[in-house]
Amino acid sequence: MSALRVIATLEAAATGRAVPITTRRHTYLAERPFVLIPLNLAGEACAPLAALAGSDPDDPRLLVVPQPKNRDDRFRFADQLANQLLPHLAEFTSTTETYERGKGAAREERERYTDAPQLVVPNAGAVAFLRLLGRSTRFRRTEGPYAVDPSVPRLGQWLTWFTDQWEFPTSSLVLALTQTLSAHWATGQSPTEDALLAAQLAWIDPPPDSDGATAALLAEDPTLVPPAGPATDPVFDQTLDVLYRAIDKAAGDRRRAAAIRQLEAQLRTQLLPTWRLMWRGIDILRAIPPAPSVAARWQHDRERFTGFFQYVADGGLPRGRWEHASGAARRLSRLEGAAARYQAERAFDDPLVMAEFELTGEAVAGTVTAAEPGRTVRSAKGRAVLRPLITLTTTAGTGRLRVGDKVHSPARPTQAAEVLDLRVTTDGTHEIDFELSGGMGRKLQPPPGSVPELGEEVCYASFQPNKVTPPLPADEDTPWTHGGPPEPYEPTDDDANEAWE
Repeated sequence: MSALRVIATLEAAATGRAVPITTRRHTYLAERPFVLIPLNLAGEACAPLAALAGSDPDDPRLLVVPQPKNRDDRFRFADQLANQLLPHLAEFTSTTETYERGKGAAREERERYTDAPQLVVPNAGAVAFLRLLGRSTRFRRTEGPYAVDPSVPRLGQWLTWFTDQWEFPTSSLVLALTQTLSAHWATGQSPTEDALLAAQLAWIDPPPDSDGATAALLAEDPTLVPPAGPATDPVFDQTLDVLYRAIDKAAGDRRRAAAIRQLEAQLRTQLLPTWRLMWRGIDILRAIPPAPSVAARWQHDRERFTGFFQYVADGGLPRGRWEHASGAARRLSRLEGAAARYQAERAFDDPLVMAEFELTGEAVAGTVTAAEPGRTVRSAKGRAVLRPLITLTTTAGTGRLRVGDKVHSPARPTQAAEVLDLRVTTDGTHEIDFELSGGMGRKLQPPPGSVPELGEEVCYASFQPNKVTPPLPADEDTPWTHGGPPEPYEPTDDDANEAWE
């Protein structure tokens, strides 16, 4: 937890209301997100109990498993969920747009869908459950013994893909609502307590006659606000046990149908409060203006959705049980690059986020007290090049900056600044000399506004959003230290026989 978040948490505890830790929303919110609230049977790794799903706040669809320990009932539930989710995905494939990818001679035109679906779940536990559900369904056979409907393995492919995207902080294709809210507010409770959606929203938007602590205490009562899943309340599990016994003992179709209706009614009472909380949280997030970089990240999400939808439509194989060494290394590199890029983009978009890096010394802010906008130097080829010089004065110290470091400013992200000198003045303030390059055209006089002016408040950070991650070797060039070139994946019957740990 950063120092700034600790301060915000203490302020929230003192005032009784969550404190915003950003000035912008750093997550894309779709016009019609698909909200999915799953429940899992207690004591089982992946035994779906029920789900409430849909993209219309006023029309949730309840899916129930009459007997979660029954294999056929579980896969009928997967089929029902597929019939809700897969048509929703197809709705985003009706229109496309052309865009250019690459640079120079490698530049080419590509197509992508003009929009993409967004899956919103209550918490990280729901994402973990969907990952298990995807793993248990994507390898199922559609012919022969224990055959399932073709929609079941297709659902498994999509759930696996969605939960994989969730690991990338730059992606908004899947949102765990409690995590998204935590990225924008600090409450007066612990991160573990923030995992309870009702308690978290009680701090962010308490009732008019209450405060966050009081409202959160009421929200923790499962008889008033049931858990958001996927785990159920232990007291409710006793009710479920009675209902499932009644279903098992029911004699005849009519009595069994009546018992199932009782089960559905009880499960609906457990899921509807969370359904309302989900849409309330989405509306609260939607009221925050989006950060400038959000739109560009959503474009990349649309490109990924386009590629995977076409891959599945062309009969692409499900992802294998295990990833080969080169694939795992490539994925890790992408994850690390995405995390660094997201961190930098948030900071460059949002002064409150940048303030965290000022506290850690990775960024400095101050006032321009001297400037030579027309300064030139001789390049290695003997040609005069424009290299303005500015002096930044700050009372907060120089952080981790050292002579020779390259830094960037959110106000002029395409312009680099090199630290030439660091010194302490007689009155205790710090002065930093920066040499500027880039973002000023090719002339020897900088355009107005391209160089910070005297008296201007400027911030410089030791990171930048557009830093390129070095590429890894292609699969065929995988060195022997990583197992050599991997064998092409071929699915087998063993893929569906996993040990659930």
